[in-house]
Amino acid sequence: MSTIEDIDKINEEIVKEKNIFLELTLINENIASIKDPYEKNEFLKKFREEKEKLKKENLELKKRILKLELKRFSSEKEKESFEKKVIEYKKDQLSDLERNALERLKQKSNVVEKKVEKKPSKYYEFANKLFAEKVKEMLKEQRFRELTQNLVKSNLEYTSITYISLMFLNTIVSFFIAMIIFAFFLNFNLVPEFPIIVKITEPIALRLLKLIWIPLGTPIFVYFFMYSLPSLEKKSLEKKIDGELPFVAIHMSAISGSMIDPVKIFSIIVSTREYPNVGKEFNKLLNEINIYGYDLVTALRDIALNTPSQKLSELFNGLSTTITSGGDLYNFFDKRAQTLLLDYRLEKEKDAKSAETFMDMYISIVIATPMVLMLLLVMMKISGIGISLPTDMITFLVVGAVSLINILFLLFLQIKQSNSGE
Repeated sequence: MSTIEDIDKINEEIVKEKNIFLELTLINENIASIKDPYEKNEFLKKFREEKEKLKKENLELKKRILKLELKRFSSEKEKESFEKKVIEYKKDQLSDLERNALERLKQKSNVVEKKVEKKPSKYYEFANKLFAEKVKEMLKEQRFRELTQNLVKSNLEYTSITYISLMFLNTIVSFFIAMIIFAFFLNFNLVPEFPIIVKITEPIALRLLKLIWIPLGTPIFVYFFMYSLPSLEKKSLEKKIDGELPFVAIHMSAISGSMIDPVKIFSIIVSTREYPNVGKEFNKLLNEINIYGYDLVTALRDIALNTPSQKLSELFNGLSTTITSGGDLYNFFDKRAQTLLLDYRLEKEKDAKSAETFMDMYISIVIATPMVLMLLLVMMKISGIGISLPTDMITFLVVGAVSLINILFLLFLQIKQSNSGE
């Protein structure tokens, strides 16, 4: 088996030389585009080091090839026996992880992703026809400035003109829907027994006072909800980006150690698809460079102003400063990754403590309180103090209260989880 081992060693040397050659090619491509003398000197130094390493690997490879002893097979049986030994040896060399990876690659089918072009709905077109011109005038007068900024940062797939037009149209539509509901309840009422819909018997003026909030409050609620939606989306996206950012920084630190072009670092991160939220921000950056023709530093500063995450904005600004001053990208990403990872751990510890608090609250409110309430109501029924309720009503009240509290807790946890970016 020594011959097989020698061949494996030769293959390893060839792979090493191939990697060194690729590294030399990348460095050589980058040297031509570098204007800063200090940075160019660093690249030349790295090029010389890799060149010396390649020479050493060549000498080592030559020695191994000269030591290799090969002989012809005397028969076909001897050849088949040798091939079986090689296959068995190769199988023994594979780890469980490598075997699993090979199995996945065999099973993986070549799926071609088809991007379907989204066409705007007729409702959007109608909103634009009604309000687009008016909205343009408002935007020129610097109205809805905060809304426009939040809309850009939230990554909602609307232009500011379309979104504000939709906001106006939805407010008007909600008013008419509210008027229909108001007119219905002005004359009819809903009861929990058959017939469900009954005609009202109370005075119309009193009914009007009770229901006037429906046509007045509904459009106001819709307007402010749509106005605040981009801000809420921005905060949710910020949490998601901050959750991915420490690991993105670690990944970028590892890539930047190979002295690769900084723009390619962003392309590699996007191509992995491991960080969907940060990937969208990196796509914006690459679009500014590849489509609009901005240089990297200008694109970084521009995206830093329009990203929802303050931490990502600081990363972009710090990177632009490092590139401008000719600093070491590996050290920059490494230190920033350590800082972000520390913040991430502290945030997770904070979330764990708050989860413990909510668990204690849940036990107190949902388990202990209903038991005390039921005992209190039963004692009031037996003693005849206060309001005496039937047993069925007591059971209904307790079960209803517990169900309502559970629903509220689930909604609260869902909102908190969404805001935490998990």
